[in-house]
Amino acid sequence: MMKYLKILSLLSIMTATQSCLSADDDPVAVRPMTGSEVNVTLGGATEPNQVWIDLSEHENPNINKRTDWDLGFYSGDDFRVSINGSLAMTVIKIPNATDLNKVKANNVESLKEIAQVGTFDAENLKYIDNPNGDFLKQTTGIDAIKANDADNPIYLVNMGREIPAGGNVAAGTVSLSGDERGWKKMQILRAPNGYKIRYADLNAENENIKEYIITKDPEYNFTFFNLKTGTPVKIQPKKKKWDLAFTTFTNEVFMGANSAGSYFYADFIVTNTLNGVGAYQVNATGSLDEAYSTFKLKDVDPSKFVFNDHRAIGDKWRTTTGTSTNPTAFVYSDRFFVLKDAEGFYFKLRFNTMKNSKSGERGFTNFEFDPL
Repeated sequence: MMKYLKILSLLSIMTATQSCLSADDDPVAVRPMTGSEVNVTLGGATEPNQVWIDLSEHENPNINKRTDWDLGFYSGDDFRVSINGSLAMTVIKIPNATDLNKVKANNVESLKEIAQVGTFDAENLKYIDNPNGDFLKQTTGIDAIKANDADNPIYLVNMGREIPAGGNVAAGTVSLSGDERGWKKMQILRAPNGYKIRYADLNAENENIKEYIITKDPEYNFTFFNLKTGTPVKIQPKKKKWDLAFTTFTNEVFMGANSAGSYFYADFIVTNTLNGVGAYQVNATGSLDEAYSTFKLKDVDPSKFVFNDHRAIGDKWRTTTGTSTNPTAFVYSDRFFVLKDAEGFYFKLRFNTMKNSKSGERGFTNFEFDPL
């Protein structure tokens, strides 16, 4: 009888323990046992899509249009707001502005001329997010949101460029920047557990100024907001549910050793550094096939991982050369990458294509990966 009671008690404890695990809780991450080949759905030569991939669940990437969002509101302890670099957006403080109603288009014409991407002026880095992804420490873009409302400036927002309609894009090239998306005036304040955004078109009066309260969501890095629809949107997966994002990107460009400011890039890859994803490049000596196939977990060099710059892969996997009439774009055949994901698993990755094999159209990325 005593033995029976002990068994019954043990079963009861096991049942109770299992019932404490909510159906909504994320399951324990399991490393893929085999590698896979992934076709990234960028959408062709206009690269309209952003694609967020978790290597452990690569069959179900998050995909959104680049124009689905404009601002990202950080969910952590700090009060930080990012802008959509995939559209070449910029922001600039409007000097001495304290009242949204008084900001008019004719007051800011001179600011419009400088708050641009691709002017080959190092000064324009002031108007974008830090290209390395460290938005918590950046002194560019939107300032940290202060507790005192009056300490938060009013910004002129360059909404960037629309996704082009497409059409006849020459093989091997891209068409990323369509019509201008216009300008907004904006102020962001703190709210209980979140933010208050006040924004409008440049000449709007008080009755046309819109306000929205954005609440921090601890399951996500950011709550994203669309200024044109006036609504929050889900863009990134949950914090640890993505490793790589394929996107267009506003980066810093150099002329020789000197910065030439912000510039708009195609075929760019960022890593989820905010949640511990790191990567580094391995240069192959001799055959890439052999170097990749023989690379094992014991060969990983922890000292080489880049955890403080989400451009660890960036544009290093491909190159573009030639001229606009005779372009050449290809994937490097002398390198692959090692990645440590958000759950602490290790992978090796190699990139195979950046173009459609038949038409030569850009925006058709293919890569393969293997767990280590």
